[in-house]
Amino acid sequence: MSVTSRYKEAWEGFWREASDEPGAVFWDSDPALAVGIHLALFEPHMAAIGLPVVDLGCGNGTQTRFLADRFPRVMGADLSAAALEHARHADPAEQAEFRQVDAAEHAEAEQLHAELGDVNVYMRGVLHQCEPADRQPLVDGIAALVGERGRAFVVELAEAAGPVLKGLAQSPAGPPPKLAPVFAHGIAPGEVADDAVTAYIGAAGLTVLAEGELPLITTEFTPDGTRIELPSRWVVVGRVG
Repeated sequence: MSVTSRYKEAWEGFWREASDEPGAVFWDSDPALAVGIHLALFEPHMAAIGLPVVDLGCGNGTQTRFLADRFPRVMGADLSAAALEHARHADPAEQAEFRQVDAAEHAEAEQLHAELGDVNVYMRGVLHQCEPADRQPLVDGIAALVGERGRAFVVELAEAAGPVLKGLAQSPAGPPPKLAPVFAHGIAPGEVADDAVTAYIGAAGLTVLAEGELPLITTEFTPDGTRIELPSRWVVVGRVG
């Protein structure tokens, strides 16, 4: 069994059991706290505004639907068929397209690019959920999708998020209720070194055009009512010259 198939099956199990209720999933933030903030940072760097937008690792499509309100063609792509069932169920007007895609598989990324042409990619908190061996192939897949004119906005947990998550997981009361199913399905968030993300981007032939830090806001709260926010870094990348 390949590493990809292992976590693909883990994600299928997670999404089959996940609730359709808004905010029931740990990272399923209101778009006003996620893509809405990110888009203000991303849009000024879009070299070609009319390109399709691909929400890579779209899950249940919460952020995809926000994008579909603002761009003429938006596609949510995810490894998990069960996640895409949630996404389609939540989008009865079919504002967005949804497609099962493993962007770490070069042929799949190339096939999608052949269909859509250059695209702008939005990806939030996906890289740290990949097996280490699949991280460079995933960034290579982003490079294939953006082509010459597209840009990608990638927001990823910072190294500093590792101790926060570890503390939550090892709490005497157990992990918070919305985080527990993530661990239970064997898709516990991994740690990606900040320098490694930069190295993956360079190795894929992409250039960092802008970068910064923002908290990744979750839907979960600590017992004292504080919303859990995880340190994260964002980059806008593309090909230049």
